[in-house]
Amino acid sequence: MSVLEKGELEALRADWIGREFDEKEFEVSKERALQWAAACGETRPEYSDPEHPDYRVPVTFTAHYTGRRAFPKELTELFWRGLPFDAGKRVENHAPIRPGEKLVGRSEIHDLYEKTGRSGGMLFIVHRMTFRSPEGELKSIVDWRMVVREKRRDA
Repeated sequence: MSVLEKGELEALRADWIGREFDEKEFEVSKERALQWAAACGETRPEYSDPEHPDYRVPVTFTAHYTGRRAFPKELTELFWRGLPFDAGKRVENHAPIRPGEKLVGRSEIHDLYEKTGRSGGMLFIVHRMTFRSPEGELKSIVDWRMVVREKRRDA
């Protein structure tokens, strides 16, 4: 069982893997960083106390940022083939991020792959947002997995 037709996955991968489709600038807010730390239960002072000499945002902070588009228009048609759902995020930190900094987030499709589960075929779309300083220093990478399950044929 598959969400895609034969050969369609390879074509989508060739067209979309690594292709940037969105860019957005963000300004890191101290208030939002403190709210994020509290919501995550973060108590380490470098993440929860703005007076700490090495104060920075929590490591998962960039996971809350979104671009103008979650996916390229051309890929959203896949969502009509099944029931999409969020399958989680992975955050990779590369450098501290401090309140007041500006970040440039660029989005691309990092991966597309299929799996078969108990409920049938599933298509995984991995949206990657890479965050850099305006000078180009890599700060954080967030991978967000969206799953499209094939439509049930007995429903």
